[in-house]
Amino acid sequence: MEKTIKLSALLVANQLDIKGIKTFLEVKAASESSTELFFSFGNGRYQYYFNYGVIVFAGHSEEEIKIAIKAILPYLKDPNNNWMRDELQVSSQEGQMEFDFNELIVDRLDNKVSRIAMFNLAQSVALDYYHNVTENLLTEIKGFARDLEKTGKLSINRKDMIKFIGKALTTQNDIADNIYIFDAPEHVWDDEYLDKLHKGLMKHFDLRVRFSEIEYTLRIIEDNLSVFREISHQRESSLLEWIIIALILVEVFDLLISKLF
Repeated sequence: MEKTIKLSALLVANQLDIKGIKTFLEVKAASESSTELFFSFGNGRYQYYFNYGVIVFAGHSEEEIKIAIKAILPYLKDPNNNWMRDELQVSSQEGQMEFDFNELIVDRLDNKVSRIAMFNLAQSVALDYYHNVTENLLTEIKGFARDLEKTGKLSINRKDMIKFIGKALTTQNDIADNIYIFDAPEHVWDDEYLDKLHKGLMKHFDLRVRFSEIEYTLRIIEDNLSVFREISHQRESSLLEWIIIALILVEVFDLLISKLF
C-alpha cells in the first residue's frame, strides 16, 4: 500500500532550548539527546527539534505547524523573523529507493526512515542559513577591500575589526558544532538500508558540496582578515613611532629651554 507524507523543515531561530522544550511539551520523546528531540505521534506524524534552530514537521498541516512553533516561542533563542524553509515529499513503494527533485521514494516509511529523511532535510536548511551568513560576511569583506584599493586606507577601525573577526569565528564554530555531514547518525550504523538512504539523501541535497563551498568562503574571509590585521598593526606601529618621536622632541625642547634660561 502506497503511503505519502510531507516533510517541512523550518529554521526559526539561531538556537532552541531543547531541555526547556522537552519539559514544556510533557510528551515522551521517541528519541532524545542534549541536542535533539524526536517525537512520534502516530499515523506518519512526527516532529524533530534541533538545538541549532531547526524544527522538522512530518504529516502536519500549515495550521498545526504555526500552532506548534507559537507554543514554543519562549524557548527560541535569537528568533529568526524570516523563517528559512525547505520541503520534501516522501512516498513508499515496495522495493524502491529513488531521489527526485523534491520527492523521495522509499521501500518502507516507518519511524527510522522518516527520521533519517527529516535529519538530512534539517541539515540542508541549516546549510542554506550558513551559506547566507558567510556570503554576507564576504560582501562586507569585499567592501573593505574596495575601500583599501581606492583610498589606500582601511575603512574599518580596530574595534569594529575585532567584532567582525568575532562574528566570523562564531559562524565557523556554529558550523562545526551543528553540521554533521561527516558523521552518520547512530541509528544508521546497524541498518544497511538506513545507511544507504542516509548517503543517498546527502548526495541528493549536495550536503558535502555545499559544506565545502561554505568552508571555501570562510577561508577567503580569514585570508582577507589576516591582511587587514597586518595593515592595522602597521598603522598602530607607525602611530606609536610618531608618539615616541614627539616625546623625544619635547624632551629636547625642554632641555634647550632649560639651558637657555
